[in-house]
This record gives sequence, C-alpha cells and structure tokens, in this order.
Amino acid sequence: MNKPIYIALDFNDWQETERFLDLHNFNNEAVKVGMELFYREGPDVVKRLRDRGHEIFLDIKLHDIPTTIYKAMKNIAKLDIALTNVHGLGGGEMIRAAKEGLLDGSDGAKAPDLLAVTLLTSMHEETLQSELKINHSIEDTVVHLAKLSQINGADGVVCSAHEVRALKQICGEEFLAVTPGIRLLSHGSDDQKRVATPKLAKELGADALVIGRSITLADDPKQAYKLAKEEWEA
Repeated sequence: MNKPIYIALDFNDWQETERFLDLHNFNNEAVKVGMELFYREGPDVVKRLRDRGHEIFLDIKLHDIPTTIYKAMKNIAKLDIALTNVHGLGGGEMIRAAKEGLLDGSDGAKAPDLLAVTLLTSMHEETLQSELKINHSIEDTVVHLAKLSQINGADGVVCSAHEVRALKQICGEEFLAVTPGIRLLSHGSDDQKRVATPKLAKELGADALVIGRSITLADDPKQAYKLAKEEWEA
C-alpha cells in the first residue's frame, strides 16, 4: 500500500467507470474496485485500471472455507493489486489460508497486502447485539478481530476510523488500518453509521481512507478529491 486515499469506483460497469475517470481527469490515483464492478467485468477491469496507472484495492470481502479462500487468493495474487481482503469473522484458519494463497500465488514477487474486514461501517451496536448476538461493544469486537487477524498473518484491517486508536494500542502502529465511511463535511452519511472526515480519521491514526460518494457524486469530483487530500495532509 503506497497511497493514503482510495477512490471507491462503485459503478455498474467499465463504460461508466471509464467515463468518470476520463471526464474528471483521474489518471494515476489509487482506486478501490468493489463487488459491483468486479462481478460485472471480472479481472479484466483490474488490468485496464493498472494500464492507466492506478494502484488498486480489490475489495471483494471473501468469506468461505479455508481451502476455497486459499485457491481464490492464489489467483488474486496474480492480478498485480496492492490490497485485497477477507471477512475477519471467517476465523483465524481462513485468514491464514488467505495469506498463504497470496504468498504462493505471487511467485516470488511482493504479495498484495491482506486486510481483514472487522465490522461493516453500516453496522451499529443494536445490529451487533440483537441480530448477530455478539454481546460486546463494536470497539471491543473490532479490536478482537484485529488481533485475531494479525496473529494469523493479515497485514491490517478494514474498520471505521472510530476504532483505529484502540486497535493500534493492541496491534501496534505498523498494523494497517484502512477506513471506509469517510465523508467530507458537505456530504451526508447515507447508509453509513460510523463515519468520519479525512481530518478526524488521520487524527485517530488511520493509515489510508476509502472515499466513495463524497467524491464520485460531488459536483466537482476532482476538487472533492483535492479537498480530501489537503485535509488528510494538513
């Protein structure tokens, strides 16, 4: 991971994605490819973005039995991406299999960093406790999953900015915290619950941000990206 801001390209297809990138002159910024785009276009979209000079976070949140995860990650390792992820709730053996798959599939080159998704930023305490029957706070659950992920080879986690400080105290500063749910002050929180501005995320110790609608739906996406970067760097 080399860049602090990943633009979430949550578009329906490559045509829509390319139109956005060209119209707003995004050429070598880091981007996140999620399920919508990857499931429509497949690995070819990663190659097209790499050819444009974009660093890529492949955000497909895998969650399956360890053998399947190992084989999937062995293939993903060949896509020349910077980051990818699995769900931390898949458990230690699954996380370990994901890391082994990335290493074995990289053929001696640097493997993509592996992140474990802790709890989605759309989740709040009531959902955690009443629906999932996890009788711990969001922060305690995130920290627990972060430590579990670290022990089993993950390079970092995906979490909201609000849990970063606590997990860094347990996992150390070198353990990556990538934070979605980032909103500029001019944009609402939409379906996200645990949101933060770039400035707050940086203050809390985040290593990188994933920003979607605050940039992609802005009147001037390039200016919104610039403002987010300036806020982060300040």
